[in-house]
Amino acid sequence: MFTKEQNELLNQELDSNRIKSRSKGNVNLSYLEGFDVIDTANLIFGFGNWSYAITTLEQVSEELNSNQNTVICYRAIVRLTVQDENHTKTVHREDIGFGSGISKTLADAHEGAGKEAVTDAIKRGLKGFGNQFGLSLYDKTRNQQTTNQQPQNNQSQNQTSYPPNQQSQRNNQPQNYQNQPANTQPPKRNTPPQQQSHYDPYEYESLNRIGLEIIEDNGYLIISGDDQFAKKDSIKACGFRFDGASKTWYKALNQAA
Repeated sequence: MFTKEQNELLNQELDSNRIKSRSKGNVNLSYLEGFDVIDTANLIFGFGNWSYAITTLEQVSEELNSNQNTVICYRAIVRLTVQDENHTKTVHREDIGFGSGISKTLADAHEGAGKEAVTDAIKRGLKGFGNQFGLSLYDKTRNQQTTNQQPQNNQSQNQTSYPPNQQSQRNNQPQNYQNQPANTQPPKRNTPPQQQSHYDPYEYESLNRIGLEIIEDNGYLIISGDDQFAKKDSIKACGFRFDGASKTWYKALNQAA
């Protein structure tokens, strides 16, 4: 069904720079971002040769977290259609996805949950076409090996771990937090994180559920994780502010207390 060029692209080794990671409990999970997977589908199949249809999109839960924010979860079933160049042969894939939305308003929570559920279902459906869509990342052995190596890497760095696409920027540029309280100072770079937690981790359980991590660093709480822009409503609902210079969501510990 696919051309020689398409098969070569599908059989290529997955570029490690495309792989993101997040912590869930004591396990470090590897994944591909939604926009990356869709961009790869456009590249390999062509813009007009693949599509998707939402067959099911339903709410499965609704609750309030400790910050009195609405937490909504959606389930989506998406059907993918991929055709050859002449549109004479067709392959279908169908899979399920889940997403959660956290916000002060019901409308924003519903919007975030629905979008995340559909994106998750698209990613799961495309994985059936091979490693370029992250099929190998579902290997639990791979995820476990990544988890076992993580403490050693953090110890050698002796500093707070940030997303790969922000690490070089953080090491080389000072932070400039906007709208920060007058009596606080931005965290200094290359300083080990505090060992004792000065905030209640359960207060931010809603952020952990959507793949984000809270890091305590020199009097500040820092958001770590991917797809932060898509989850900005949930982050803002927990009282975090965005620093445009460092592209970081932060919150002073005296605000979190």
